[in-house]
Parts: sequence; C-alpha cells; structure tokens
Amino acid sequence: MKIFSWNVNGLRAVLSKGALQSFIEKYQPDILCLQETKARQGQAEVDLPEYEEIWNSAERAGYSGTAIFTKQKPLSVRFGFLPEQDAMPGWEDAFGDARTEGRVLTAEFEDFYLIDVYVPNEKHTLERMGYRENVWDKALLDYMKALEVTKPVIVCGDFNVAHEEIDLARPKENEGNAGFTKSGRQGMTNFLSNGFIDSWRELHPGEQKYSWWSYRGGARMRNIGWRIDYFLVSEKLREQIKNAEICDEVKGSDHCPIMLELA
Repeated sequence: MKIFSWNVNGLRAVLSKGALQSFIEKYQPDILCLQETKARQGQAEVDLPEYEEIWNSAERAGYSGTAIFTKQKPLSVRFGFLPEQDAMPGWEDAFGDARTEGRVLTAEFEDFYLIDVYVPNEKHTLERMGYRENVWDKALLDYMKALEVTKPVIVCGDFNVAHEEIDLARPKENEGNAGFTKSGRQGMTNFLSNGFIDSWRELHPGEQKYSWWSYRGGARMRNIGWRIDYFLVSEKLREQIKNAEICDEVKGSDHCPIMLELA
C-alpha cells in the first residue's frame, strides 16, 4: 500500500495547473492525504471516480483544510480531535481557533488509523509558539496515543517544523526562527520519544532532502529548503515500512509530496 501526503497550498491552484492530475496518473496512490486545500468539497472540480473523497474544510473560506482521497473505503472517519479534547480551554487565540480550521482528519482502516494533519505555524514573530507548544502539539500527541490503544497509528502532513539541523539547508541562520525553534523541535522529539517513528529518516538516516521551499529568491531551484512534512508511524508498524520517499521532482506547490509504502 502506497500512501502519499502533499500540502498543495490551494487545491484549485494545483488542479488548474494540471499538477494533481499528472501526479496521480504517474504515482497511483492508494491513499492521498492533502493539506492546505483552501476549498470546500464542490468548489474544486476533482474528477477521480476511483477514489472516495473525505473533506475537512475550514469555516473560513479559502483557508487551511485537509482532505483524504482513498481507493479503500474507511471503516470510520473523524473530523478534529476527540470531543473531550475539543472541550478543553485554550483553543482560541489572537489568530483564530484551530478547531474550526479543518486541520485534523482521521480515517480508520482495518490495520491502522490514518491521521492527516496541517499543523499551525509559529508565525514569523513567534507569536504562536506558545500555542503550538502548550495546546496543539500536546493535543496531537494525546490524540495519537489515545487511538493507538486500539490499533497502530500513521500520522502524516505538514508539521511546520524541521526537527534536526540535517532537515534544513541553512540551520545556523535559522536557529530560533519559526519552524526551527527549540520548543517546536521539542514537540517533534516528544512524538518520537513516545513510540512513533519518522519513517523517512528511519530509512534515510544521513540523507539531506527537503519537502518545502520558499517562493522567494529562487529557493527551490537552488534547493534551499526545509523538511517539514512527515509520516510518523507507530512502533508496531516498523517492520512493515517498505519504502519512504520525498518526491521533490513533483511541482505545483511550494511543498512536494511525500510517500510511505507499507508491506
């Protein structure tokens, strides 16, 4: 089974470019998780009859959002975190309420839960760093562990953090900047120290490859990028990780797709 994840930075944009269609034709994903769709179902003309479409769109038009396209019908679907988590205080801040932004979409399959996430960024001036650390990252880890009680978990998407120096082209210059703060990186460390595996790094321990590039200064052409998109999998699935790739040849967004293949 091949599962792909891609922050498309606007689904209508990648469709108008033909980028999504050519990607699916070439790679034939069994499951495709999208982030930053910026559309509601019906606003984008998606002609993929072999896939079931599951959308979790933001209440705010043209913003955020996740979607899962799958050839295999899920056993169940959940939008957002657990109800008891949603009821906790602290979700609203000056920038909004992540519960209303379509950032978490979960599909249950026979052998695993698949969580599609679009993690809020820390903002350029780090105004949302505390929100990430004290609300979001904690809630996501608690959610992952709660589901894992029943069956293994796969979490994929844009985590908006480069974990180690090897995960971005210019670590010294970006130390402490959004996406490479100590607290943001600690959030990823917490996921990995609680029984989850960074599947790409597991198979490519010394390789430097990126999944996002700024639109400024020809960063992608010069390959000055960041690896901020991940597949994290439960330890129980370690032996089933057959392949993990970063498809940096695929254009159409400021991110490229990433892939996890399970035996």
